[in-house]
Amino acid sequence: MTNTSYPTGENPADVYKDTRMDTIWEFRKAYNAAKQIKDKQDEYCARALSNDWKDLGEFPDALQWEALVDVLRGRVKVNVHCYEAVDLDGLVRLSNEFSFPIAAFHHASEAYLVPDLLKKAYGKPPAIALFATNARYKREAYRASEFAPRILAEQGLTSDHFVLNSRYLLYEAQQAHFYGFPENLAIASVTSNSADVMGMGHRIGYVKEGYDADLVIWDSHPMALGATPIQVFIDGIAQLESPFTIGKPDAFQRSPKVPNFDEEARKAITYEGLPPLLPQKRPLDSTIVFRNVESVYKVEEGLMRRSQLDQANVLGTVVARNGRIVCYGEAESCLVSATEDGPVSVIDLEGGSVSPGLVSFGSPLGLEHINQEPSTNDGNVIDPLRYTVPDVLGGDSAMIRAVDGLQYASRDALLAYRAGVTVGVTAPTHKGFYGGLGTSFSLSAEHKLEQGAIVQEITAVHVSVRHFSKPSVSTQIAALRRLLLEPSEGEAGVWFDKIKTGQMPLVVEAHSADIIATLIILKQQVEAETRQQLRFTITGASEAHLLAKELGENDIGVILNPPRPFPYVWEDRRILPGPPLSNNSAIMELIHNNVVVGIGCEEIWSARNLPFDVAWAAIESGARLSREQALAIGSVNLQKLLGVDIDETQMDLVAARGGDLLSFESRVVAVLSPRQQVVDLFEGEH
Repeated sequence: MTNTSYPTGENPADVYKDTRMDTIWEFRKAYNAAKQIKDKQDEYCARALSNDWKDLGEFPDALQWEALVDVLRGRVKVNVHCYEAVDLDGLVRLSNEFSFPIAAFHHASEAYLVPDLLKKAYGKPPAIALFATNARYKREAYRASEFAPRILAEQGLTSDHFVLNSRYLLYEAQQAHFYGFPENLAIASVTSNSADVMGMGHRIGYVKEGYDADLVIWDSHPMALGATPIQVFIDGIAQLESPFTIGKPDAFQRSPKVPNFDEEARKAITYEGLPPLLPQKRPLDSTIVFRNVESVYKVEEGLMRRSQLDQANVLGTVVARNGRIVCYGEAESCLVSATEDGPVSVIDLEGGSVSPGLVSFGSPLGLEHINQEPSTNDGNVIDPLRYTVPDVLGGDSAMIRAVDGLQYASRDALLAYRAGVTVGVTAPTHKGFYGGLGTSFSLSAEHKLEQGAIVQEITAVHVSVRHFSKPSVSTQIAALRRLLLEPSEGEAGVWFDKIKTGQMPLVVEAHSADIIATLIILKQQVEAETRQQLRFTITGASEAHLLAKELGENDIGVILNPPRPFPYVWEDRRILPGPPLSNNSAIMELIHNNVVVGIGCEEIWSARNLPFDVAWAAIESGARLSREQALAIGSVNLQKLLGVDIDETQMDLVAARGGDLLSFESRVVAVLSPRQQVVDLFEGEH
């Protein structure tokens, strides 16, 4: 049994410059041609079987249509790359017109909105191969929902998960489970469902006698975040000679209890994939009482600190007014202060916690709504190493400011905010050496003029030094050396003067250990000549672990992006994979060498998953990374490394129910913003 696949929608339109009507018409012509050949073949075979050989001629065949003829005969499975309801409808009609089943629709962002349509496909409903949370990267994916797997399951339809990084296929299923996809179906979505859809369910995808002996032994329940193989068997042969294992609490061996998102799933359907996301802001004079709070995390003197509120098995209370905590601790004393004046709302956190909001960095969040739609993006800055910068911008010394291109209230920003990521830091979008001036902004604001919408107008200077950029790496380093050592000129000189005097960090995207080593030497050279200590931050940093000792000794911070490195290109090839292949992850190797570490978000849609990424880092450390340290790598560390001035009295705080912000069992129910003087609630919304 073989498979064939073809795309619909924007992909063929971009390549062939046709319309959706053109595409479906070409499919119909192709299938009609295949049907005619099939009918002639059937007639030929019928005559041959009847010994009617007179003038029979050669067997009718056409190499061009051979695969489609086999589709019509049921010998080849059809997989379709198809996002929108209109394209799903076209293929379902085609399947009935020519009587062939569809094995699966891939990506299928809007499938959950039209389950009845899918049930009308010829033969049986197709499987739906989905991303768990990857969405809105192009217009066709704009209405994708994290609740799609559970909604399809409730309609009796199966789904399996398309994957981004094949090492973490199980993570896709875990995310779907978090948002309500039943545990058994989530596991099946990456095992038996996939095998059945491929036509391989008789050999793989199940633990049964007589099946291929391909098995994974996990160190925790497969749906527990951070589940890691401790052994892999292929044909019954162990693949890991000396796996590195992590000690985990007993709770990780049980099925994780996940939050209730029933109301959100209902809204996803009611609003056809675009439910309102702006938070419900409480009046300035309102008071919020959080009861049954297990702990409070706050930044004090630049460090993340934890206050344990439960005493003698009695949980504590937190009182907030105008976005600020006015009391936390023993319930009775805090409740007295809460009832002194103004209206009071009470929220039960059920053993949850209050902690600083996380910070997004590494993607153009705040500068784009839909990655592949230029009309929704700020665009790329002009790189002076490749192009002539117009005099109206100040020529080659121009410094573009990300703050000028900020776009608020994007769906990705608001989804991240609801997940506890409250602040974004972004650099101007660039594809070459020169970036510009970064900015820090609130993810909850509707527009730039709203109070607290801009956290810090200018944060740091950003550049990139990459092997596949133009011109050469040595040219890029030469430009950076000149900017740091030669007399200052123009607007760029103003900002590089601040770098030279240690007032502002230089943030350099670099992945290769060779480039990072050159940057370390350059920092040493500049500091020796200027007698000033520079603030350097390396982002990306796939191979930074190879120089962890040197980075620590030279006081260079690192923002790993992605947080679990992946060898996308040659300069990423020497990653440190972490357990079970290495004892340390890249994060732990750097922290062990006294490097200040933060973690980034690759794309705007992934900002909402930052709590999962931070929690994963803590889990993967095997308890060597405390909860306070883990929260810091997703918040205060990032702000330090990116030049965001930290006012501890103005930091957003996030209230999570059922655990702390990093718990897979918890969900965010409110954000306290002293800067905006509000408490945003995510429950009881209309």
